[in-house]
Amino acid sequence: MRHVREHTLDGTHGPVAVREWPHPAPRYLALVVHGYGEHAGRYEELAAVLTGHGAAVYGPDHVGHGRSGGERVRIEDFEDVVTDVHAVADLARAAHPGAPLVLVGHSMGGLIAARYAQRYGAELSALILSGPVIGAWELPGRLLALPEIPDTPVSPAALSRDPSVGAAYAADPLVWHGPMKRPTLEAFVRTLRAVEQGGDIGPLPLLWLHGDDDRLVPLSGSRTGVERLAGSRLTERIFAGARHEVFHETDRKEVFAELIRFLDRSLPR
Repeated sequence: MRHVREHTLDGTHGPVAVREWPHPAPRYLALVVHGYGEHAGRYEELAAVLTGHGAAVYGPDHVGHGRSGGERVRIEDFEDVVTDVHAVADLARAAHPGAPLVLVGHSMGGLIAARYAQRYGAELSALILSGPVIGAWELPGRLLALPEIPDTPVSPAALSRDPSVGAAYAADPLVWHGPMKRPTLEAFVRTLRAVEQGGDIGPLPLLWLHGDDDRLVPLSGSRTGVERLAGSRLTERIFAGARHEVFHETDRKEVFAELIRFLDRSLPR
């Protein structure tokens, strides 16, 4: 494992644990925004790719996730999570003044990153969304219509065609393996609507990565949200046969290469 620094910030709802994968002289900063039920520590390989490309990488665990405080997977308001992520950006910029900032959001983290770009887009140099919860995501509405949320955890097999990814996820004590919670589902619905109504991101470069066999966040639903969010500089790459976690897929070297090409085009020289 690469050297990792640990930080703790005062978040909107308690302590927020932050991982930093440092770089001695970074050309840019990358902020990784993880998905539902998981934590930033699952992005070690992505962080290695980004630090190898010249980035200092930071990844918070959201409230109720990983090593951060709060009731497990309970998020009352995603606007507060966006505020927490912005505090992590402030931490990174204080350490490396003037470095361009890139935001990478996966799944639920894609929703958070999209809202961040609407609120703080002028501070960003690029936005990357991987399997983002954006647009027409039907799961929250279906679950909220039930009298009781079923105890149906995320299937590890839905993450990647690489069985080791699902096995590691299932064995990870920092991953939530229980049911979704009603306040979090209600927050999803509100924030999906907020992003829909929040306008596009103008000239900010946006890279959208998605697997065409993503059964957790289907491609067709995300497309409507991405196309509404994107301004004038959208790059889309859909990976045949890939499931939900393209950064953990069997063809992830191709995914990482696409990411690096996008950053080389988008970052100031």
